Amino acid sequence: MQGQAQQQAYDRGITIFSPDGRLYQVEYAREAVKRGTASIGIRTENGVVLAVDKRIPSPLLEDSSVEKIHKADDHIGIASAGHVADARQLIDFARRQAQVNHLRYGEPVGVETLTKNVTDHIQQYTQVGGARPFGVALIVGGIENGEPRLFETDPSGTPYEWKALAVGADRGELQNYLEENYDPEADLDGGISLALDALASVNDGSLLPSEVGLATVDAESESFEQFGLDQIETHLEENDLLGEEDADEADDE
Repeated sequence: MQGQAQQQAYDRGITIFSPDGRLYQVEYAREAVKRGTASIGIRTENGVVLAVDKRIPSPLLEDSSVEKIHKADDHIGIASAGHVADARQLIDFARRQAQVNHLRYGEPVGVETLTKNVTDHIQQYTQVGGARPFGVALIVGGIENGEPRLFETDPSGTPYEWKALAVGADRGELQNYLEENYDPEADLDGGISLALDALASVNDGSLLPSEVGLATVDAESESFEQFGLDQIETHLEENDLLGEEDADEADDE
């Protein structure tokens, strides 16, 4: 009984390490990330691709209200997995940091600098009593000095740089797919194809345009572009991944 009570105390206390050196609340925050739908980031020779699974739980829900890809600055995009409200807080923080850099130094913020500012902010919530960690992981992609950069933020406040990664549900399967099929010499279109193929691999081999989010950051123009439904449908058709609406829904119509 005493050991059980101690275990619960470590669970509740974000600032307390367990005897084996673990912060349980941070681990639980990672579990919250796994419950979120998948997001993928891919670095290519001439830009960064962000793709997300936007599963719509009800036909009455407006597709546009499900936001998993955000513009942080003209040259940086962010995709999220986990608690949406936590993601919005961190993305708003990232946008403020980008604007502060513009005002203070008169130049765009670096992708690595912005990511580390965000992870420093996240880390503070693993050391302060009366708060909880952020239950979200972010994929931060953009252009820095003409080069594509791709980072992940972890609920512990640790940044990682990647060539390609997945966060959220089915991360293990998606990461295996990316490792087997990633081509470091691929262009943006190749990166888009890989991201969509990966998402389709854990969704019965097909996708609907309304259930996918897609964005790129081009290295030449250093500009973030979020794709509309028509553009997504075109890419799905080109890659033979376009799914069909549920037959029952079609009958209802």
